[in-house]
Amino acid sequence: MPEYVVPSARRGRGRPRAGEPSARDGIVAAAVAEFADLGYDGATIRGIAARAGVDPALVHHYFGTKADLFGHTIGAPMRPDVDIPSMLRAPLDDLGERIVRYVLEAWERPEVQKRGVVLLRSAIGNKLATPLLAGFLSRELLGRIADALDAPDAALRASLVASQIAGLLVARYVLKLPALAQASVDELVARVGPTVQSYLTG
Repeated sequence: MPEYVVPSARRGRGRPRAGEPSARDGIVAAAVAEFADLGYDGATIRGIAARAGVDPALVHHYFGTKADLFGHTIGAPMRPDVDIPSMLRAPLDDLGERIVRYVLEAWERPEVQKRGVVLLRSAIGNKLATPLLAGFLSRELLGRIADALDAPDAALRASLVASQIAGLLVARYVLKLPALAQASVDELVARVGPTVQSYLTG
């Protein structure tokens, strides 16, 4: 994750002077510092705004929620925290296949795959990025899946889903295991979907 110089002083109203960072840039810089210092769960919009020297409403104006801002700072190629909830509102009978298809079809797009591989490698090998990404996924994705499941071990089930999907992405797009890399999306959905479904409702 890149290092930024975090602005500490408020700037007066008006357009930024030539060479002066914009409020949006300052918010991003402050967010990187806040997430690095406090983790995803500990970081707050109010704290980020204070670092950037702006009103919290301006952070929401530019970036929406904390999840939106985090996705922007790490260059997330897709937003499962936004897309998965709509899937959870549908019947859960074939949710496993729908999740696998959603992820694979997104990663087949070159721009998503390129950024996704970089993010995966960073998350695996970077002591700062790993807990940040884990915190984001736990709060914004796994928690949503767990809440949709009527089971006492819902959190474990959601984590198993994540482990299956993460392993599939690493093996297909990072390690590029030949048979897996060459398989079609439809074949992988047919083979992996039932496994994910068993974690959800089995």
